[in-house]
Amino acid sequence: MNHPPIIDVIIPAYNEEKSIPKVIAEIPKFVRHIVVANNNSTDQTQQAAETAGAKVVFEPQKGYGKACLTAMDWLKKQEIQPDIVVFLDGDYSDYPEEMRELVQPILDEKADMVIGSRALGQRESGSMTFPQVFGNWLATTMMKYIQGAKFSDLGPFRAIVWKKLLDLNMIDQNFGWTIEMQIKAHKAGLRYTEVPVNYRKRIGVSKVSGTVKGVIGAGYKIIFTIFRYW
Repeated sequence: MNHPPIIDVIIPAYNEEKSIPKVIAEIPKFVRHIVVANNNSTDQTQQAAETAGAKVVFEPQKGYGKACLTAMDWLKKQEIQPDIVVFLDGDYSDYPEEMRELVQPILDEKADMVIGSRALGQRESGSMTFPQVFGNWLATTMMKYIQGAKFSDLGPFRAIVWKKLLDLNMIDQNFGWTIEMQIKAHKAGLRYTEVPVNYRKRIGVSKVSGTVKGVIGAGYKIIFTIFRYW
């Protein structure tokens, strides 16, 4: 890049008042905007995020992808667009300070998208449930044999060139968001890679792995998305 890269962060959040300040505090200072998409939280997520210095946008319709799309809409309206966008969860399970390593392949012009792989990094005991580990293995194996896409994880901690992201025309509004991005990036011929990231127990209860309904819903949507873009 011919100028210092403009890097923005998107954090979808639902009832993360206890964790969101910690996440925001550990995001590297090279980030311009931290956009928290408040996904109809019933606690003080909005106030906590704003106090910590983030821009908060409100999305009343529940859904991980829907929250991400709303945050993207806010970025589209900015006079100066970002060069790179990083997606990060608001539950403090990721290590925001690892963002430097995450974006480096893009800064080196070796990749258009970088996935933070928990499978390649160190996971704290209990940080991922068996359904999560198995689901990631199944999804990435299916992607390899059906689409030819080589990934080890569907990790939410990821970076992508903003213009490339817009070209993907993301549409999923819930559990299929991460895998949709990876499949579309592969099919579009984007250069992608993975870097190891560490993972710890989240603060609070997972909206996906914390309930039987969440596990089944996420599993169904991931498999549906794989075949949708076959």
